[in-house]
Amino acid sequence: MGISLRSQCFFCFICMLLVFRITNCFTHHAYSQCLEDQRTLLLELKNELIFDRPQSRKLVLWNQTQDCCRWDGVECDDSRGILDLKHLTHLDLSNAGFGGQVPIEVSLMRRLVSLDLSYFFSNYVLKIENSNLKMLLHNLTGLRELYLDGVNIPASGSEWCQAISSSLPQLRILSLCDCSLSGPLHPSLSKLHFLSVVQLDGNDILSPIPNFFANFSYLTTLTLGGCGLYNSLSGSIPQSLFSLPSLKTLILSDNQLSGRLYEFPTLQFSNIVELDLSDNRLEGQIPESFFTLERLEFLILSHNFFNGTVQLEKFQRLRYLRSLDLSYNNLFVDTSITNTSLSTFPQLFGLGLASCNLDKFPALINHPKLEYLDLSNNRITGEVPNWIWEIGNGKLYSLDLSSNLLVGLQKHYHIPSSLQFLDVHSNQLHGELPPLPPHAEYIDYSHNNFEKSIPLNIGNPTTKLVYLFLANNSLSGAIPTSFCNATLLQVLDLSANKLSGSIPPCLVQNLQLLGVLMFVGNNISGNIPNTFCVNSSLEILDISQNYLEGSLPVSLANCKSLQVLNVGNNNIDDGFPCMLPSSLRILVLRSNRFHGQVRCSRSWTNLQIIDISSNNFTGYLYTKSFSGMMLEKDAHLKSEYIQFSRIKIVGQHYAVKVIVKGVQLEYKKIFTTFTVIDFSCNNFQGEIPDAIGDLSYLQVLNLSHNTFAGTIPKSLGNLTQLGSLDLSTNQLTGEIPKELTRLTFLGALNLSNSLEP
Repeated sequence: MGISLRSQCFFCFICMLLVFRITNCFTHHAYSQCLEDQRTLLLELKNELIFDRPQSRKLVLWNQTQDCCRWDGVECDDSRGILDLKHLTHLDLSNAGFGGQVPIEVSLMRRLVSLDLSYFFSNYVLKIENSNLKMLLHNLTGLRELYLDGVNIPASGSEWCQAISSSLPQLRILSLCDCSLSGPLHPSLSKLHFLSVVQLDGNDILSPIPNFFANFSYLTTLTLGGCGLYNSLSGSIPQSLFSLPSLKTLILSDNQLSGRLYEFPTLQFSNIVELDLSDNRLEGQIPESFFTLERLEFLILSHNFFNGTVQLEKFQRLRYLRSLDLSYNNLFVDTSITNTSLSTFPQLFGLGLASCNLDKFPALINHPKLEYLDLSNNRITGEVPNWIWEIGNGKLYSLDLSSNLLVGLQKHYHIPSSLQFLDVHSNQLHGELPPLPPHAEYIDYSHNNFEKSIPLNIGNPTTKLVYLFLANNSLSGAIPTSFCNATLLQVLDLSANKLSGSIPPCLVQNLQLLGVLMFVGNNISGNIPNTFCVNSSLEILDISQNYLEGSLPVSLANCKSLQVLNVGNNNIDDGFPCMLPSSLRILVLRSNRFHGQVRCSRSWTNLQIIDISSNNFTGYLYTKSFSGMMLEKDAHLKSEYIQFSRIKIVGQHYAVKVIVKGVQLEYKKIFTTFTVIDFSCNNFQGEIPDAIGDLSYLQVLNLSHNTFAGTIPKSLGNLTQLGSLDLSTNQLTGEIPKELTRLTFLGALNLSNSLEP
């Protein structure tokens, strides 16, 4: 059978890329003009491929007028035209930027030894359908290295395991991270006796760790980390894994592994360099065997249930140790050093002792390579000593002292210019704000007792600041306009202070990368600037609990990524903001002077929480007001926390306050299925629309203190997730519908002063 047009196009595409390596194949540049059919074939390829045109440096330049042999990325052979690839042994198309189905014609490259189609950081999806994986690999019997990281392969454990094991008996390296694979791992993998590297992180492998890994005597790397999203490896860690003589890297983080770790013969595990068991459910004491692994460089045991007392000096035996993390266990770490004949940690560049029951700073004065230090969530008291800023000989990069009992900074301190991450939130620090390190990207001074004004030059033009948290202090004065110079700023939180004055117009005009802006609970007054830029990245705007007035700026329509708008508890006088973008998830207009009807032509299909209570809205609630406005019964959602891109990377969440059963509750994490409507304390009239019954995810409905008339809609019985229903103080008539008995989750029902005979 001849090669199809599609396969020819794919072969031509391989020629185009500069990242591949070819052996056993000789080519040279051709200076003659290419044949017309070759030009046509390549142009057809260009038109059919999915690629990022603004980023392309090759495909966009291909055209009808030039010699295709001179196109960037194309080489021609004088005798055969397009390069012959039948002797190709190494093919590397990693991160090439194209998407779609991997062509089955790859299987024709029978001499391949290494195949890399790894696919990260692209806007397109590269995939291999279930039935195609075996067909893709069945001829590649000599393959020794297979990298398909990031390629979408939705196959079950038996399917992908058998497809690989039956076709690739010589395989040494198997790397299939983030491929949407499912489990459990099939025993057929045990046939691959020569495996030295197995990387399956970020898949959906629901099973214990199979014992057959212990039979891979050549295994040097085994990574089954779940990245906190997918993997759920369960059960205990097989003791046999600690007997693999060649193993250098073992990563089992972010799973559901449990049980104790027992002592093991260190001579059989002596080559281990990296051991990461973090984010599991492991318990018991840390085995003494760990302290004798002389080649160990990385030991990460954080976020488990290990207990007992650990002498930090025991780790001094590990002279090559570069990173140690014991954070968030049930450990008592003794940082005192009794054996002074041992050097400290000469190679250590990362140390995590968060939540280790420390009550004083460990002696870390002479650590020339230390760059990352986390002592958060302990009981350390007193002042921050000056020597801590000298750690790493001026190379300290990240310092986390948050959630301790620190009261101040020792005088004459000098924060090193190398520091890019500094977190001291939730202490008792007082006085003026410490200066920001000149190269800082992340600063969190929130939840302290800092006072006086924010330095006027805080946003100097050379700043690299990306995240700044100053909330919950006693800062006063105006918001410095120098913030407008911090063009890299993505998150600015000045909430719960005593700031006054107005919002600088340049703040929302100049900072195109700004995604989160929060001034909650200050004394800010004046109008909201009508200067929101066209390319705004704003996701969260919370300026509630101030003294803002005037109308909502129409330029908010420029914020196409806006998901949260909270202007509650101000003095804003305006109609309902129909111009807001469709991306909106949370809208809070509570306790202002909004007025008029709620009637818009556009819909907000992502809207989950709408609170317009305590305003002067009037008129009827039309079916159009609800149909398509919020999550309806046909929406199929996975219940998970809302992730806002600008803050999820640093582990932050947005909290919203909702009145339930007459009590204001703060939700610090918001599920994608959590839906709230609060239209209370307005002047709405007419009947309650039946369309509300289509909002099947609705959990809180408050229409109290209006003048609604008519009967209670029977459709409310469809709201099976409803936990709170308040229709009190209206002018409703009739009986309570029997359909409401279906609301088994209903914990609060208030119909007082509402039903008239």
